[in-house]
Amino acid sequence: MSSWLLIIVSIIVAWVASLYKILNASRSQSNADDFLGTGEKRNVLLVIAHPDDESMFFSPTINYLISRGHNVHILCMSTGNADGIGNIRKDELYHACAVLKIPLKQVKVLDHVDFQDGFGKLWNRNLMAKIVEEEVIAHAINLILTFDNYGVSGHCNHRDVHHGICNFLSKTSGRDIETWELISTNILRKYIGPLDIWLSIFSATHHSGSQMNCLLNEHPRKSFQAMSQHLSQWVWYSLYSVLYINSTQLKRISLTNTTSNFAGFGSCLYHSPVTLM
Repeated sequence: MSSWLLIIVSIIVAWVASLYKILNASRSQSNADDFLGTGEKRNVLLVIAHPDDESMFFSPTINYLISRGHNVHILCMSTGNADGIGNIRKDELYHACAVLKIPLKQVKVLDHVDFQDGFGKLWNRNLMAKIVEEEVIAHAINLILTFDNYGVSGHCNHRDVHHGICNFLSKTSGRDIETWELISTNILRKYIGPLDIWLSIFSATHHSGSQMNCLLNEHPRKSFQAMSQHLSQWVWYSLYSVLYINSTQLKRISLTNTTSNFAGFGSCLYHSPVTLM
């Protein structure tokens, strides 16, 4: 009995210590300035599939960029109208972006027949590449953020966004745009809760540089506040995701490799080449 009690107490202590570390992550940025350096301010385009993607998956990276004066634009490819509440979800996105300090004039939400929310709906990747190109030109974008080939949750719309970006990069106009993808983590790291902060710190320490980086979320409360604007999506897994994502992992997309490879409390950025598919 005493052994089980010791195990339970140890788990509780570990969780409390992890939560304390998470809430104080901003005090230890852990190589954060290795990502993008401290030079010129970037015009960043975040391309997502649905309203709430920016808060649930990308908020640590957004927090990092905004806090350092980078100019963030969001292109949301759909209103998330699978349940017929697309207009509500679009408004929720605007409210979340206000929390994240992204000007509403820099948030664009599409409602196009070729980009409707839902499993089994194949999105037009060539058209997406054209739309992204228009946004890049209109806003002088020099850095793009998006999903990786798996799309964090495996959602087909997330994956189509990745492939649409790759189509854009294959064009002459996209070859010089620095592009980072959000790495999908394994299921263990998704659901071990605040304990993941220690793995994030390890990643932040050992994966930084021109090809790989890791950012801890410097403003976890802001991430929670942003996600709380998406009341229509406030289900258990959304709450759990935004509470216990200690890092987002990103790596760079380029045309030179053959391998391809997620936001919350922190954000791990892995930057390495992947193949266009």
